[in-house]
Amino acid sequence: MTIQAETLELLEWSRLCQQVATFAATKLGTIAARNLVIPQSPSVSLKLLAQTKEVYDLETRLMGGLSLDGIEDFGDALERAAVQGMLSGKELHEIATTLAGMRKLRRTIDSEENIPVLQGLVADVRTYPELEQDIYHCIDDRGDVTDRANEKLAQVRIQLKGLRDRIYKSLNSLIQRQSNAVQQPLITQRGDRFVIPVKASHKDAIPGVVHDTSGSGSTLYVEPQQIINLGNQLRQLQRQEQREIEAVLTALTAKVTEVVEDLEHLLVVATTIDLATARARYSLWLEANPPKFVDRAANDYITLRQLRHPLLTWKHRHEEGSPVVPIDLSIRPDIRVVTITGPNTGGKTVTLKTLAIVALMAKVGLFIPAREPVEIPWFDLILADIGDEQSLQQSLSTFSGHIRRISRILDAIGESGVGSWELGGEETEQANKQKVLPDSSNANVTTTIDEGLTNSFNSPTPQQSHSPNSQLPTPNSLILLDEVGAGTDPAEGSALAIALLQYLADRAMLTIASTHYGELKALKYQDSRFENASVEFDDVNLAPTYRLLWGIPGRSNALSIAQRLGLNSAVIENAKSQVILGATQEVNEVIAGLEAQRRTQETKANEAATILKQAEAFYLEVSQKAAQLQAREQELKLNQERAVQAAIVEAKGEIAQVIRQLQQGPQTAQAAQQATAELDGVSDRRLPAKSTPKPPPGFNPKVGDRIRIPKIGQKAEVLSEVDDNGNLNVKFGIMKMNVALADIESLTGEKATPPPKKSGAKVPGTATPTPTPVAIRTSTNTVDVRGQRVMNAETEIERAIGRAYQSGIMWVIHGKGTGKLREGVHEFLSHHPQVGRIELAGEKDGGGGVTIAYLK
Repeated sequence: MTIQAETLELLEWSRLCQQVATFAATKLGTIAARNLVIPQSPSVSLKLLAQTKEVYDLETRLMGGLSLDGIEDFGDALERAAVQGMLSGKELHEIATTLAGMRKLRRTIDSEENIPVLQGLVADVRTYPELEQDIYHCIDDRGDVTDRANEKLAQVRIQLKGLRDRIYKSLNSLIQRQSNAVQQPLITQRGDRFVIPVKASHKDAIPGVVHDTSGSGSTLYVEPQQIINLGNQLRQLQRQEQREIEAVLTALTAKVTEVVEDLEHLLVVATTIDLATARARYSLWLEANPPKFVDRAANDYITLRQLRHPLLTWKHRHEEGSPVVPIDLSIRPDIRVVTITGPNTGGKTVTLKTLAIVALMAKVGLFIPAREPVEIPWFDLILADIGDEQSLQQSLSTFSGHIRRISRILDAIGESGVGSWELGGEETEQANKQKVLPDSSNANVTTTIDEGLTNSFNSPTPQQSHSPNSQLPTPNSLILLDEVGAGTDPAEGSALAIALLQYLADRAMLTIASTHYGELKALKYQDSRFENASVEFDDVNLAPTYRLLWGIPGRSNALSIAQRLGLNSAVIENAKSQVILGATQEVNEVIAGLEAQRRTQETKANEAATILKQAEAFYLEVSQKAAQLQAREQELKLNQERAVQAAIVEAKGEIAQVIRQLQQGPQTAQAAQQATAELDGVSDRRLPAKSTPKPPPGFNPKVGDRIRIPKIGQKAEVLSEVDDNGNLNVKFGIMKMNVALADIESLTGEKATPPPKKSGAKVPGTATPTPTPVAIRTSTNTVDVRGQRVMNAETEIERAIGRAYQSGIMWVIHGKGTGKLREGVHEFLSHHPQVGRIELAGEKDGGGGVTIAYLK
């Protein structure tokens, strides 16, 4: 087994393919999905992703998605037809249903927009409606040849029916006459001969040919002598019928043979579309997003946020497994090696497998289960050493097994040149140009599936700068190493791991390695191409959280995990006492402090993100309100301009009419005076009324105030309050007198304000109620906002207030419902500057479903 195939086995790639196959609609698509071919060219991967994206969009647009009903696998039939073999009626019927299904599929694709890749796939597909109609004319739904297929066949079948009726009639008559000799009144067949069950003891009673005997020997199945000739005639007619049937099938097979290449291409296109549909539906179910291939040489990051392992997601949803904890991967372009440390069972191996399997998913055109943006390089090699390679048969220890596999990985990236999948020579080129349909039954049916595959093995990828014949290592490889250097002496194992990772840093695009060796944690501070990551461990609950932390090396927490797993407490305490204090302990304490600081920063970042989201929502709401007010202002201004223009036009018309009347009538002084009066009337109607100056505000004279009495030109002092008759007592000089309030003013010229008259019916401290407008309901002062959101209803009510302002009252129909809209309407009206008060309408006007607003 090659190291590439072994890597796919370690990653359980076949399980993922099987899951994708469950979303295929046809047998061909199912088989193709179970055997997903990993492209060797970025251009092919991009085409596959484009197909997936277009089907993904159609699945969300079309009711029920793309339909591939009727498409069958008739690859065996085409193979036999190509060598002049005769097809069966069932095979021909499958060809006809496939032609009809493909025509319907092409019609659906052609009717949609923005799917150029799918439309290009079906553009040159020929569905041969004439061949389909010929097959349907001759073959029924069960695959049998119909009577209408051949006139001679129809006549033979009529003769067969008449002959069978004669045989049944003769046998029924014989059974009635020889009821004593018959085991049971039954007509059956042995081979193509009609027989009746006769008792062995009465075999001479019904002479004929014995075709079979029961197991006990008590019953003989006899063809009576009297129908033997009829049976012979029946056999001749049946052979004649079979010849006519074969003639029909041969003629239809010949028509299929003429177009066998087009039918093979049709099958390839149908399989390609079904495979794209399976990928799209699986991606939709996985809630995945399309990946973007980035170039790390151009300083692009690897960005995979909230990344989930697809197999674990399937297990969680279908097998009631544990919820999947997503991880975040953001790797700088200058990083070549990432070492993941932390406790056992913490998720280090799952992280390695997740990155590897999603890189493969992107290559075959699947979306990746991560939050957008999904940015990942196109790796030409994805190789892994994961798990235990121990073998008793090969005398391999765990360490030996790891070294053996790692050696094969180094050989693969060292000898791959531009592609480790090269076969070399003309055989390779021919194999790449011809692709076999993914079905063992169609082994000889070949066709070109994708022209992009033709040169994928013989041309370097965009990220490779060396020549095709170079023996330099392949730089765009992803290497995954689990527990690198484990299984031997720790000192030698860590030294070997360091040397191996430094070697890979020079020869692979990215290496991810998990380890427990503390020495590997220090590589980050010696080489900028190295980065640390760790799986988090909850010290309180003594359990891993399965979260991946970047920039911080992890602790093994072996003693904590052993305690959680139930190891004897005495052993745990003894082990703790054996731990060598010093540098290692200090490093662990520093790491613990960094982890605590990171958790605090994450909490603060989450709080800040929440506040930012709230601020953005408030800003959006304020912006919408401002836009609505601005639109309202523009609308009011436009209405005012229109009203002014209309008034000017009408005024000009009236003035012109007065002038015409003056010109046409007698030009007398009386006529001129009348015309002047009419023009003054136009002015009064059309021009705004001149505002009269407001009198200066009055004053209330109090005892001791100085006032002026204009009638006598004297200043005086107020000695008493104003009495009920409006008089008050004043003093000027040595004289005192009563004067009316209307005859005095303040020293600044302000007239005195009469005090309010006291009314016995009025309750002190209450205000005079505002008169209620006459409640006449019209279309102008009524607005219906039922079924709207509160924000939209406010806009409609604002417009209605402008229309109903003259009437002073407005009806708002909001309905009863849950009451949310009514509450929002009341809140808006209560704070509106043009609304005096609101109340619910009476029962005859709608009750709780209508609100009446009284305008100021």
